[in-house]
Amino acid sequence: MSQVDWLSHLLQIITVTGQLEVRCAYGAPWRLAWGPAAANEIPYHVIVKGRAILDDPETRTARELVSGDIVLLPHGAAHVLHDGSGQTPIRTQERQGSAGWMLSENDGQGEQLDLLCGRFFIAPPHDRLIRNYMPSNIVARAADGHGDEGIGSASNQLASLVGLMRMESAGDRAGGRAILNALSSVLFTLVLRAASESEKAPEGLLALAGHPRLAPAIGAMFADPTRSWKLPDLADLCGMSRATFMRHFQDRLGCSALDLLTDLRMSLAANELKKQAISTEAVAETVGYQSVSAFRRVFAERMGMTPGEWRRLAHKGE
Repeated sequence: MSQVDWLSHLLQIITVTGQLEVRCAYGAPWRLAWGPAAANEIPYHVIVKGRAILDDPETRTARELVSGDIVLLPHGAAHVLHDGSGQTPIRTQERQGSAGWMLSENDGQGEQLDLLCGRFFIAPPHDRLIRNYMPSNIVARAADGHGDEGIGSASNQLASLVGLMRMESAGDRAGGRAILNALSSVLFTLVLRAASESEKAPEGLLALAGHPRLAPAIGAMFADPTRSWKLPDLADLCGMSRATFMRHFQDRLGCSALDLLTDLRMSLAANELKKQAISTEAVAETVGYQSVSAFRRVFAERMGMTPGEWRRLAHKGE
């Protein structure tokens, strides 16, 4: 089963939308700071041209980003982007475009930066699934199509997508906001694909999906999370003993395969509970539980509320 399958199945469970908010055109020195994002928001930045230093207080690391780099911050941590000079940043001027995003500029004569900033929105309670199983930041590279990866690689697809976003953000044409928001949603999927295909996939779910021996189990669980999977079944798919499978899985994800499977089921259950005509007992059976009391207990443990409370909250928000 291919890596694309697990990602497609994930995005059938959760709903992700995107929004471009700011395009920055700066000359050094410059500095941008963002506070913590809301629980259901993931900030993103695209280095169209130039370079930037990303300071991540959560991991206490600094990372240089260059042209073509795209960074997502799934944990929504406060962070800073700057030119690395340490000089006092030049004052910026902002103006709102009719397409809804803002253009921020300065008069700096130093190294030039072209930067797109936005955020993804994940409908609750699925934001916890992303934050629990994704690293604090994900960086993918948009290639120019002339390398060894080939025109169909995720990095080259990203380059084409970023080019479209740059063109749309360069003017105020009809439909610009809708197009940019749609492209932002595609950006989320392509960055996850590129990161999982990378030789140095980050930790968490992306590292699992990119692991050639563990990928079959990931694909199977995402394709059919309601099946009564047992550890020996998943280990057999990967050609491993039960003990070896458990060790590799735990090392890369920090939890067991059954923990991940349970979280997938609870996200499916949250979707089903939104349907007024379906009883809690029916939802429990749909997601693989024979005992409704066991389902209620696990749902409350994972989601922080009972199925009934979630159902009422979801209907109230409609």
